[in-house]
Order: sequence, then structure tokens, then C-alpha cells
Amino acid sequence: MPWLDKDADLETIRSAFEGDRYATEVSGVNIEEAGYHHAVCSMEITEKHLNALGNPMGGAIFTLADFCLAVISNVGEEPTSSVSSTIEYTSTAKGNKLLARGRVVKSGRNLGFYAIDIYDDLENHVAHMIATCHRRPADKG
Repeated sequence: MPWLDKDADLETIRSAFEGDRYATEVSGVNIEEAGYHHAVCSMEITEKHLNALGNPMGGAIFTLADFCLAVISNVGEEPTSSVSSTIEYTSTAKGNKLLARGRVVKSGRNLGFYAIDIYDDLENHVAHMIATCHRRPADKG
């Protein structure tokens, strides 16, 4: 039984992920679009996201990518957790907002494979994450 129905509307999905408080409250990540095998999340770049050089910190970018992964891997699927993630930072963000666009590479019964691309609001490619996730049937804990 999926944790979230694959036909869940955006408000239901947003409500379900409010519990990811580090991403939503501390980092300010928002779900812009979401559905079965699709997610776009955003984060306004603020002073708290910057490193000593004044650029968005890698951990802030990873948090955005990881949250997008959580959304895309759990809508319409058994409860899913990341087991491996690799991120490559391709350029410095120049805009005021970051957008994570997630897609399913392959969705299997026990494993899922995902790609998340991060752009700034000027369409500069900032990072690319690939991830492998494990599905846990809801009744098996």
C-alpha cells in the first residue's frame, strides 16, 4: 500500500511532507509541483544558506535535492528511503532561488533509481544528484 496515493493532489503532498522539518522549516524548501514520478522543489537563497565565500553552501543544495528525492520517490510508492546519493556541483548559483527538478530513472519493486537536477532561477545548472532508494512495504516496518 503506497504511503501517498499516486493521484494525491499538491496540497495533500505538501501536507504529508510538512514533517520533514529540517528541509521545510530550517532550510525553507517548498514543493512547487509534485505527482507520481515528478517533483519540482524550490528554496529561496538567504543569508543562512551561504558559505564563507558568499555562495550557497553545498549542504543547503544537497538538502534541496534530498527533499525533492523524498517527494518523487514516495508519491504512489511503498515507503521509500535513500540508501545511496551522489551529488556533483557543476557551477555556482547566481540567482536568488534554487529549483530542484526530479525524475525517475527506473522504479522497481524493491529499488528505485532517481536523478535530481538543481538550477538557479536564471537557469544556471548548479548540481546533479543521482540516488538509489529502497522500498519498504508499509506492513513490514
